[in-house]
Amino acid sequence: PVWVAAQAQHVSQILWNLLDNAVKFTPDGGNIAVEVGRQEGKPFLSVKDSGVGIPEAEIDNIFERFYRVDKSRDRKTGGSGLGLAIVKRLVELSGGFVQVESRVGQGSTFTVVWPK
Repeated sequence: PVWVAAQAQHVSQILWNLLDNAVKFTPDGGNIAVEVGRQEGKPFLSVKDSGVGIPEAEIDNIFERFYRVDKSRDRKTGGSGLGLAIVKRLVELSGGFVQVESRVGQGSTFTVVWPK
């Protein structure tokens, strides 16, 4: 088991928001993987998808409130732009951090790392 020093409700909301984005932005037939483990002794949660990916120029902005990479998307996939801002805030409240790796057309990996 991997134990995290964070409120259970926060961990649940973080996972929900990351999975919701992965589902929204991964086309039918794509893949989504969730991994939980330890990275350099610290607990982590990772959500990886084979979705549309995020342009490199946009990555610094995706955790801002109301920010949406593709403003032309409809409400079905576009959302409000709050999910990743909520993720970042909840992770920071527990002393952790969130990072993202992404390539357009190949997908994204969001990794949350908490303190030991």
